[in-house]
This record gives sequence, structure tokens and C-alpha cells, in this order.
Amino acid sequence: MLNIRMVFRREMLGFFNSPMAYIFLVIFAVVNGYFFTNTFFLFGQSDLRTLFDIVPLVYLFFIPAVSMGLIARENNIGTMEIISTLPLNTYEFVMGKFLAGFSLILLGLAATSIHFFTLMAVGTNVDIGAIFSGYLGLALMGATFTAIGVYTSSVTENQVVAFIIGVFVVLVFYMLDKTLIFVPHSLAGIVQFLAVDYHLSNISRGVIDSRNLVYFFSMIGFFIFLTIQTLEVLAYTTLRLFSFANLNIFSVPTTFTSKYSSGLSNESCTTVSAA
Repeated sequence: MLNIRMVFRREMLGFFNSPMAYIFLVIFAVVNGYFFTNTFFLFGQSDLRTLFDIVPLVYLFFIPAVSMGLIARENNIGTMEIISTLPLNTYEFVMGKFLAGFSLILLGLAATSIHFFTLMAVGTNVDIGAIFSGYLGLALMGATFTAIGVYTSSVTENQVVAFIIGVFVVLVFYMLDKTLIFVPHSLAGIVQFLAVDYHLSNISRGVIDSRNLVYFFSMIGFFIFLTIQTLEVLAYTTLRLFSFANLNIFSVPTTFTSKYSSGLSNESCTTVSAA
């Protein structure tokens, strides 16, 4: 637990020691605030339904942008080799990275709470339960997309590539339930269950079903597991290559020395015979 906290703290300091976290939080709040105020002032709707509809779309690009450098940056600048020498296992490293990225997403989500207080001040018949379940669904979706982003960041050392792969994967899971008309009827139920927006919609309606919670936690655990396995395979491959390189470095001079010594011995024998 202490190691997870150390990785988490290091990553959060990295976020806020650079403009990245501030840019993310400001743009996230402005984009979501724009759509909320449009419906609030132009159409006179005093609910958060529009906000809950637009945040997942913002997630599709913002979360891969936040998570693209979590591990890819370490691979790119070569700090993974240093980290591998620390008393830190892969699970702790990945969980620290995941929790840091997810915490930044939660901060962005918390920034939208100003709309909730605005609604409470001027709205009537506010359904607190539906709002709570909507925020819960957005938090679970954010955690799922963060886990996907951490995984895509682990498969490459290029942050731009990690971003592109991350956007593609989260977009696939978001769009699955929109493609049901192209799916055979026998597979429609499976495809719909795999769609993240399907489960978000269920929770946002105020119905917190255990099946939806199992889906989100299973997705998070699955992609964290994939990340751990990817890093362990990468570490094993790097170790084998390093060992093979060392073996070649030390074996070549030995071979050369043996041949050189053999040549000297043969030359000496020839000289003695001639004498």
C-alpha cells in the first residue's frame, strides 16, 4: 500500500507541476459548462440530463489524453529500467498510475458540481437520487476508460500512438450498443452487455443494478490485469535480451583469445619442428 501511495503521489505531482492538469480541468469544465448553460438559459430546462449526456463524449478524448503518458512516458525516457530496480512490484506500479489518472478525472467531474448547486438553488422537484446515480455512473465510466488508457499506454513508448489507440478502444466500447442492427440476433445480447454506454444509461436512470456494477468493476480489473501482464512480459523480454547481449559481449573475446592462443601454439610447434 505504501508503494502504491508513493507512485500515486509522484504521478499527481507530475500532473500539477506541469500545465497539463490545469489545462485539462479548465477545458473539461468549460466544455461541460457550455452545454449545461445552453439548455439552462436558452431552453429553460433545470436538470442535469444534458450534462450526463455530454460528459461521456468528452471522456472519449480527454481520458486517453490524460492517460497516454502514464506508462508510455516512462518507457520513452528510460525510467522503467530504474523503476524495475526498486522494491516495487508491477501491481503496485500499475495501481498507483491508475489511481492518479482516475483522481484527475474525478477532480474534473467534481468541477461540474457547480451545476448541481445551481440546479438546487433555482430548480424545482430536483431528483437527488437520479443525480447521485448519474454521477456514480460517470465516475465508473471514467474509471473504466482510465484503465483502458493505462493499458494502451503500456503497449507503446510513443504517447501519440497511445492516445490514438486509447481513443479507438474506448470509442469501440462506447459505440457497441449503437451497432446492434448490424449484429446477428443471437449475439445482440452479448454485444449490448459489452457496451459501456448501455450500463451507464441504466445507472443514470436511477437504477443501480448489481449487473451494471459487476460490468464496470470487471472491465476495470480486466484492463489492469492486461497492463500488468504486458509490463511483465516486456520486463522479461528486456531481461532476456540484456542477458543475451552480455553473453555475446563476453563470449566473443573468449573465442578470439582461444583461436589466437591456438594459432600461437601451432606457430610455436612449426618453429620447433623447423629447428
